[in-house]
Amino acid sequence: MVGKYDVYLEYKDSGVSGLGGIPRHWQVMQLKRTVDGCVNGVWGADPTKDGSDTIVLRVADFDRPKLTIKRDGYTIRKIDEKDKLTRKLKPGDLLLEKSGGGAKTLVGQVVLFDGSFEAVTSNFVAKLTPHRGFNSRFLNYVFTRFYSDNINYCSIKQNTGIQNLDSAAYLAEKFGFPFVQEQQKIANFLDHETAKIDTLIEKQQQLIKLLKEKRQAVISHAVTKGLNPNAPMRDSGVEWLGEVPEHWALSSLGYYANISTGATPDRSKSQYWDGDIPWIKTGEVRYDEITEAEEHITPDGVANSAVTLSPPGTLLMAMYGQGVTRGRVALLGIPATYNQACAAITPNGKLWNEYLRHFFMAAYHAIRDGGNETSQMNLNADIVSKFKVTIPDMYEQHKIVEFLDIELQTFDALIDKAVGAIELMQERRTALISAAVTGKIDVRNWQAPEPSNTNYKEVAP
Repeated sequence: MVGKYDVYLEYKDSGVSGLGGIPRHWQVMQLKRTVDGCVNGVWGADPTKDGSDTIVLRVADFDRPKLTIKRDGYTIRKIDEKDKLTRKLKPGDLLLEKSGGGAKTLVGQVVLFDGSFEAVTSNFVAKLTPHRGFNSRFLNYVFTRFYSDNINYCSIKQNTGIQNLDSAAYLAEKFGFPFVQEQQKIANFLDHETAKIDTLIEKQQQLIKLLKEKRQAVISHAVTKGLNPNAPMRDSGVEWLGEVPEHWALSSLGYYANISTGATPDRSKSQYWDGDIPWIKTGEVRYDEITEAEEHITPDGVANSAVTLSPPGTLLMAMYGQGVTRGRVALLGIPATYNQACAAITPNGKLWNEYLRHFFMAAYHAIRDGGNETSQMNLNADIVSKFKVTIPDMYEQHKIVEFLDIELQTFDALIDKAVGAIELMQERRTALISAAVTGKIDVRNWQAPEPSNTNYKEVAP
């Protein structure tokens, strides 16, 4: 990283753990000296929809990769004028995630508010207004460096699954700062360079999307049209299937498979849990073979509940879930039990479980659309049993699976390569930000390159 850029001529020891040497003319100070306090947000009341409501920015509105706020989909709430007085955001304010729970929590993350619309922050988000003499874009990168390097973890407190930031301890952390003109130079450099990296990341993300669409199309074509392009076709009578090979059977799944659901042993009985028997939840049904479980139950849990221990090869379908979970399938690679939100599908001798797994991968959106709207679009065993499936003869099912195993390996390898490229670019982005804001590289003389393909046109005065 350093070899590509200039370095400062003189450095001094910052005296700050994790920061190391900084340029000699930089000043070490606490973060709290750079911002005007840490103002907590407010949630307000239900919107009146009379034109007086206010946008309330939440953690969900953070565009974390780009360190800014998303462009749409904001929450509207009724905020009292007195609450709005000290909380109204200005362009250049920094928004700090102070509290949250769950896997997507990024307590300590800061993003920049660069919009001009009227808004306040929610009660889980605080605003930091930069003092005069501090560039807000530079500070945004500084706070991001703190987050990505885990420096602020000592300021995060865990309380019954909820993480909370001790803002006083957080803002007491020390960092090195140049004068504002140099801050602006660094921010300009990082804006330009991270934008280039973001563009490359977006291209890889688009590639992954296209590869996944093509992958899905290959699966769908194989299990609905077969491998012989010259096979006579007939109308299936099912909209999403369209025409199918004339010699294939088409029937409700329930005629060719046994379908059952699982159960959950009593959570209040400790003797039913933490045993050796795998117990699967819908979140673990992700198309790949299931070879381990997040939770386990005991023989007593099996004996005293309606759970079923199913053998390897059983096809599980997730029946509940508002996100992407509902409708996903996976084969058991181990003997396992499962909860009531899973349907266990055991095909008879005319359906191969591997073929059926691919079929339901193709049918994902169609089966999700078959949910019961009165129960949050959940599926049930009856709905699953009535779903129409294509049934080639067993020889053709094996040929289809063999074909897909080869084809999908190619797609998976390309997708993995693109994912790896994104990870490398994200690492470079993080390293570049850290190097610039800590003075490990000198970008004071950096100039944005002129566009290479700009066309100039003479305009008469």
